[in-house]
Amino acid sequence: MKLTFFQELRKNKMMYLMTLPGIIFFIIFCYIPMAGLIIAFQDFNMIKGIFGSKFNGIENFKFLFQTGDIYKVTANTLYLNILFILFSTVFAIALAIMFNETRQRHYKRIAQTISLLPYFISWVVIYLILYSFVNRENGIITMMLARFGIELKVFSSPKVWPALLVFLKIWQGAGYSAIVYIASITSIDTGIYEAASIDGASRWSQITRITLPILRPTIILMTLFSVGRIFYGDFGMIYALVGDNSLLFPTTDVIDTYVLRSMRNLQDYGMATATGMLQSVLGFVFVYCANKLARSIEPDSAIF
Repeated sequence: MKLTFFQELRKNKMMYLMTLPGIIFFIIFCYIPMAGLIIAFQDFNMIKGIFGSKFNGIENFKFLFQTGDIYKVTANTLYLNILFILFSTVFAIALAIMFNETRQRHYKRIAQTISLLPYFISWVVIYLILYSFVNRENGIITMMLARFGIELKVFSSPKVWPALLVFLKIWQGAGYSAIVYIASITSIDTGIYEAASIDGASRWSQITRITLPILRPTIILMTLFSVGRIFYGDFGMIYALVGDNSLLFPTTDVIDTYVLRSMRNLQDYGMATATGMLQSVLGFVFVYCANKLARSIEPDSAIF
């Protein structure tokens, strides 16, 4: 018999009570602030506030598209995030499999710890490390290459930054992302591997025929979570590494950094809010389409 809402609440009251802090968090920090989206349809004035500012319909959106900047920053955001998702997933899976295949437990623990440590390093610190290696004046790598007549101009060459950002993203987060895949691999019944070994399957065959197929639902689910934020550039990363270096904007300027400059330099809160709203709508569309595709491939991995 199907339980009513209150019967279900009474039956599992302790479980719902445990979820209450999370529900309150999302209501306060995610749902209540959505009322501020009204600014996207106003000629917002800080002194007059939301209730005193004049409505201007979709003028903010019109101006946003007329400037042409939105196309560039949206393309950069998509391009960088697709690279992040693709390469981070591949390297995280590869790390998880390598850790699983390592038989020396002591070495495995040391390697896992080392791969995890960069995740806890601030992007500001990573920028300082990067600057000490490749800055034009006295960078370690810059001076080494200068001896061979090679001039390195990292902070004035936008073309190299997509690859550099992907490298740093992998270095910083692959070890942490691998934890989920390691947990999935360790839950696989070892009897399956033993049976495959008896049948003459090599370690590589066991990885490709057993490990990866069993990991597929987890891979799809984690990719779906990543797609949900595909229109959100890693603001902390990109702003810490690029900052206001306009020479690098052609390949590194994403929606989040564009919104920040709109608010800070132009004081145009209406257009900044319109950009953020457009960002959220496009993200929802991508999640819906990706989830529908995932449902057709692996129904159990779909979010909804």
